[in-house]
Amino acid sequence: MEENEEHISSDDELFEHFKFTASEGQEPLRVDKFLMNFIENATRNKIQQAIKAGNVLVNDAPVKANHKVKARDVVRVVLAHPPHENLLVAEEIPLDLIYEDKEVVVVNKPAGMVVHPGHGNYSGTLVNGLIYHFEHLPKNSNERPGLVHRIDKNTSGLLVVAKTEFAMANLASQFFNRTTDRLYYALVWGSVEEEQGTITGNIGRSFKNRLQMDVFPEGDFGKHAVTHYKVIERFNYVTLVECKLETGRTHQIRAHFKYIGHPLFNDERYGGDRILKGTTYTKYKQFVENCFKVLPRQALHAKTLGFEHPVSKKRLFFDSPMPEDMVQCLEKWRAYTVNQQEKK
Repeated sequence: MEENEEHISSDDELFEHFKFTASEGQEPLRVDKFLMNFIENATRNKIQQAIKAGNVLVNDAPVKANHKVKARDVVRVVLAHPPHENLLVAEEIPLDLIYEDKEVVVVNKPAGMVVHPGHGNYSGTLVNGLIYHFEHLPKNSNERPGLVHRIDKNTSGLLVVAKTEFAMANLASQFFNRTTDRLYYALVWGSVEEEQGTITGNIGRSFKNRLQMDVFPEGDFGKHAVTHYKVIERFNYVTLVECKLETGRTHQIRAHFKYIGHPLFNDERYGGDRILKGTTYTKYKQFVENCFKVLPRQALHAKTLGFEHPVSKKRLFFDSPMPEDMVQCLEKWRAYTVNQQEKK
């Protein structure tokens, strides 16, 4: 899959212009569904409106929603969005600040909050809240104030934010040189065989679904990625694991655990929102569905974060408790496991 994305402006509007070339292995697929797989946070309605407006072209010809995209087709789409300068509007959003000094801020991000504005998420992001609470945050190379790393929208947990240019450069170097310490807790499907282990495999954008990352074990595509893990608690059909990142690739934990056959519990994007392990009993299915309702996202929490303070050089370490939705889900699995053992 080849993908080019550019931004073009008209007199008073800015557009996002996407271009996708379907891979050789692309099976015929409706163009609206094809675009849903490739444009993050774009709604079906927005795509269909673009189609009606003649803004979706396949091989340079406008098409209808039921047009089938085939191998090597070139698909172009233009979607309107607010001007770039309006993406960085300060908003009075309450933030859970774990630590703050003149150089850095450590934030505990709730699940459901997007880290920075982008297509489909122009407000309510962590960055919108940060620029309200803190003036003159430095911008990184992508014009995102204060950010030196990020976590997914539906992942909860700790982030460090730079308040000065020096802190940003210093922290960026620490992340690049892998001298930070980050531990995640994840609930994954299945009984992980080893008590601890390491997952190694290049991670790159999927050729079939651009919203997913795939593992390329031969190293012929993607970027080198290493995840260390150890089992914290077992619940027969799911396992709570602690993950230590040696690298920080997009969706690294989610992609790596899917690759070894243990997708994250209720991870819709990577297939974990289906009942993958367990029994066929109706009561069990109802139990899992209730767990999904309690935890309506992937079971992933950025629990700890350690780094060297840019100025004092003191090693700082922060720990955040697991959020209530994960706690409730784990309690359900704990009770279910005990109940099953008592029946034996």
